[in-house]
Amino acid sequence: MLPSSENRIKEILDDVMRSSPYIKAVAMARISGVTMVSVMPTYVSPEHVSAMSAVMVLLGERIARAMRSGELNQVYIKGDEGHIVMTAVGNEAVLMITAQEHAPLGLLFIEMERAAKKLRKLV
Repeated sequence: MLPSSENRIKEILDDVMRSSPYIKAVAMARISGVTMVSVMPTYVSPEHVSAMSAVMVLLGERIARAMRSGELNQVYIKGDEGHIVMTAVGNEAVLMITAQEHAPLGLLFIEMERAAKKLRKLV
């Protein structure tokens, strides 16, 4: 990845973080699980989250294919204290966003798709 692409990805992820006070973290990883860029709290290991996010998206794609549900759009996890949403960015990367429990999911999904569309042009 070119340094200019990495800077642009960072700008897009920073825009996602600023788009909602409910968003706690955002990361983009290669489908291999390697972190490309992340904006995360210090208590989170971007490497671990990236690797697990890539695996979740790959498994989601396999389940969607097995169930004949069409192409995977998102993988969604709901925890007691928030939401985690992952989506493929082309065939090469995964975008992951975490948000607080009371985040408006519709706006979160819209913001994620908007970011993914921009990121697809960079990978």
